[in-house]
Amino acid sequence: MHSVFAIGLPLLVSFFAGQAEAATCNETSPCPLSSPCCSEYGFCGTGHFCLGGCNPFSSRALDSCKPNPICQSNTYTFGDTSRIVDVKQYQGDTLLHDWVLEGGDVLVTNGTDGPELALTLTKENEGTKLSSTRYVHYGTITARMKTGKWGGVVTAFITMSDIKDEIDWEFPGAKTDEGQSNFFWQGVIPETSAGGYHDGLTDTFSNYHDYTIDWQPDALSWGIDGEIIRTIRKEDTLDPATGVHRYPTTPSRIQLSIWPAGIESSAPGTVEWAGGMIDWDDPDYVAAGQFYAMVQSVTVLCAPPQQQGVNLTSYVYSSNQTVAEPLISYTNRSTHLKGSAVSVGHGGMHGVIVGAVTLFLLVVHAF
Repeated sequence: MHSVFAIGLPLLVSFFAGQAEAATCNETSPCPLSSPCCSEYGFCGTGHFCLGGCNPFSSRALDSCKPNPICQSNTYTFGDTSRIVDVKQYQGDTLLHDWVLEGGDVLVTNGTDGPELALTLTKENEGTKLSSTRYVHYGTITARMKTGKWGGVVTAFITMSDIKDEIDWEFPGAKTDEGQSNFFWQGVIPETSAGGYHDGLTDTFSNYHDYTIDWQPDALSWGIDGEIIRTIRKEDTLDPATGVHRYPTTPSRIQLSIWPAGIESSAPGTVEWAGGMIDWDDPDYVAAGQFYAMVQSVTVLCAPPQQQGVNLTSYVYSSNQTVAEPLISYTNRSTHLKGSAVSVGHGGMHGVIVGAVTLFLLVVHAF
C-alpha cells in the first residue's frame, strides 16, 4: 500500500522556471519572510504557494498560509470545465472555481452515462491531479469513477491535508476487480501497513462504481456502491509508545489523480505493486494517445461544524506542530490571496483540454 503525499518534485521545474533559487522548507527550517509560504512540495514561495497544500508548520508563521475554504455540501458534476482552474491562475475564490488542476490534462466527454471527466496520463504530461478548492473537516465523500486498467498505471481518489493527513482509495495497475483503502497520519509511514484490499468488484474500468470515504471524528469508513466494507475507529489508532492517536484530524482537500508508478524512477516495490512497468506500446495507448480514468461526479456531505460561529468561511491552524492533534479554528477570514483578514471566531466545453503543467508523482512505498 502506498501514500501519495509527495506529489511532484519535478513539477517544480515548471513552477520555478526563470527563478535562480527556491528555498526548501520543513518544520525545522521554515520559510523566510521574502517567500513565507511552504508549498505542499516543500518549497518556499508566494502567491499560489500560500493556497491549497500550504503547510502552516513549515511556513514563516501559522498565518502565512491563507485559511482553508470551509466545507460545503454539494454534488460536483463535469458537464464542462468552467469550474476548473489551473493552479497558477487560482486566487482562492471558491465562488468561481471548484477544482484546481495541479498538473496534467483533463477533458470532458459525453458518455453513455452522461457527461464525464477524463483524467489523462501521457508520456508528456506524466499524470493528472485535480484538487478541490474547498476543504473537508470530517464528512462523507463519494466519487463516482471508472479506473484505469493498465499495468503500472494507478488511479486514486484521496483526501489530503496541509500537514499530510491522508485517506486513500487506490486502484493499481490492471487489477480491475479490486480497490485498496489506506490512511496516514501527518505523513508518517507506519512500520506495518494500515492498508486494506477489497476484491469482488465488477470491472472497475468498464463500469462506474461509487467509492466512499466516510470520515468522522471517531471513526473512518470506506464504502463501495453504498455498502460499508471497512471501518477504523480512532480509539484503535492509539500509539501506546507516545499516547498519540495516529488518526487523520485536519482539514483536507479532495484529490483525484491518475499517475505513472511503473516507470524507471520508481522504487522496485512500487513498480511491483502497480503491476509492472508501463507499456507505452499498449494498443489502447497507441490508439487513444493516452491512458485515462473517468469521473462522473463527486458528492460531499459535510459533517456538522466542530465549532459554532456566524458567517464561518474558513479553517485555520491555531497550534503548532508540537501538538499531536493540532487545534483547528473556524473563522470568517478571507481565503483570497488579496482578501483582507478579519477576526477569528473559535467556536468549459466538450473535448476541451485544460492545463499543460507537467506532473510527476513520487510515491513512498509502505511495506
